[in-house]
Amino acid sequence: MNELPGAALRLLIVDDHAIVREGLKRVLESTAAGWQVAEADGGFQALDLLRRQAFDLAIVDLSMPDMNGLELLRRVRAEYPQMKVLILSMHAEEQYAVRAFKAGANGYVTKDSAARELAAAVRKVAGGGAYVSDVLAESLVLHLNGARDTPAHAHLSDRELEVLRRLVAGERPTDIAHALHLSVKTVSTHKSRIQAKLQLPTTAALIRYGVEQGLGTDTNAPAPGP
Repeated sequence: MNELPGAALRLLIVDDHAIVREGLKRVLESTAAGWQVAEADGGFQALDLLRRQAFDLAIVDLSMPDMNGLELLRRVRAEYPQMKVLILSMHAEEQYAVRAFKAGANGYVTKDSAARELAAAVRKVAGGGAYVSDVLAESLVLHLNGARDTPAHAHLSDRELEVLRRLVAGERPTDIAHALHLSVKTVSTHKSRIQAKLQLPTTAALIRYGVEQGLGTDTNAPAPGP
């Protein structure tokens, strides 16, 4: 839908941390636009709410346990193709934004810029436009026009990238399997494929690569308040 002047948008915040949802809600409510804001603590609750209520736009955290933001985005696109989706992430690396837009996102905002950009992003996306954080815009253009080298992990699948990120963050295979609803054997298979694609012979080399690329950064830090 296109936002009309003064329209009271129906927004859904999807994030697994209550403190993040509260921070985002304060940012949105500070606009005095009369927006209606609902919350979901993960992808499954979000889908349940979407089946029972109508929303104009969802603000979705990229990294969540059980169902990550890209998986939820694909489900939303399949079931509610007209709904706008704004991805929120701690990652300012263009590879994550590229994946989000390819999956059907209408906008991408980094958490460190949410306090100053979120309301504007919501208005832009609700009005039919696209939005990307200022801190990411230049690097995204450089990536798309080939002026910046593509990192090796760009060739990983979304699931492989998620497993790599969690390994670099220090999670054990059993923890990753539990969080992603996979078997430990499947996680091990993903790890082997990641090492093969990145040509990294050992776990230590894999972790070192991930640290150098900033892939172990906490993606669930609280969003700043208004």
